[in-house]
Amino acid sequence: MDRPAKTLGMRHLALFVRQLEACTTFYTQLIGMTIDWQPDPDNVYLTSGSDNLALHRAPADFSPEKHQRLDHFGFFTASAEDVDHWHAWLAEKKVKILASPRNHRDGTRSFYCADPEGNRIQFIHMPQAIVSPA
Repeated sequence: MDRPAKTLGMRHLALFVRQLEACTTFYTQLIGMTIDWQPDPDNVYLTSGSDNLALHRAPADFSPEKHQRLDHFGFFTASAEDVDHWHAWLAEKKVKILASPRNHRDGTRSFYCADPEGNRIQFIHMPQAIVSPA
């Protein structure tokens, strides 16, 4: 299988936060991001137009010793088909797949894999984000 098309860059980051409301206010009112999607009271997705910052309410037992703040980071792709191509190619290369490609309610498509250290990486197509080659 041929290597998939180059990604559009790492423009997605997801963080666990204890103070979801305060962090949302910080990123919207001070940094200038806007809320792209808030599927429930524990998750908010922010954007400045060409990126995506996901804030996830940290679990009740969250501690830096037990958890990391970084939930995952993501690489944008130009199309949903590119998500599937990356999935197939990485699986063929024996990369650990954590979640198979799926469509999300907001029109995105993504899957998760792990790097050699176990960091969660998401390959994601977000048609609503303004994307161009990095």
